[in-house]
Amino acid sequence: MGEPILRVEGISLAYGHITALRDVSLRVEEGEAVAILGANGAGKSSLIKTLMGWQKPQSGRIFWRGTDITRLPPWERAKLGMAVVPEGGRVFRDMSVEDNLRLGAFLANDRRETAEGMERVFALFPVLKERRRQVARTLSGGEQQMLAIGRAVMLHPRLLLVDEVSMGLAPLLVEEVFAALARLHKEGVSLCLVEQNAHEALHVVERGYVLENGRIALSGSAEELSRNPAIQAAYLGSG
Repeated sequence: MGEPILRVEGISLAYGHITALRDVSLRVEEGEAVAILGANGAGKSSLIKTLMGWQKPQSGRIFWRGTDITRLPPWERAKLGMAVVPEGGRVFRDMSVEDNLRLGAFLANDRRETAEGMERVFALFPVLKERRRQVARTLSGGEQQMLAIGRAVMLHPRLLLVDEVSMGLAPLLVEEVFAALARLHKEGVSLCLVEQNAHEALHVVERGYVLENGRIALSGSAEELSRNPAIQAAYLGSG
């Protein structure tokens, strides 16, 4: 097996005197989907920010296909093929759906590539095609989340980092969003899903890690984690 698309070795991160990540190590293989599970405050969003280069770790290293990118800025990581769907989506609310998507295509070589990306997004989320002229703030919360995913897809990512995509969404919308992520995975996109919704995440991924108090407390295949009594009690319900 070759180098993983992403390998993290001993990452630690602190905000002042508060430690957010403690000696975190993990990997995502090429074409693999991995979940990072954990409760609020476990360090999941801090991990995403560190992986994307928005936060610099105090120690540890991050590798992209074997190359150390620990000090690489976010835009250089995007050029490599990393894209992120941040917690809460964070779309540009006063811009149209189309313009939000075009902003996601800032690395596109030409109009044809941008158009192809947009059609890919519309195939994932047909409702966005219907609302392509609408201002983003007029969309529902679920539609804005779809738009945030679509904007990341416009980068043609090799690895998609997704932070709490199900937060605040109705159950039916959660299913639709995870179905779209599963489709991207089948198309060859590697996924790193940071989630509290373990039930949905473990249906999409092959493996997972459990983050507790900034540390990796547990890891295993999706099946192993689904059957683990501690995971069932904390995230899946004991019954």
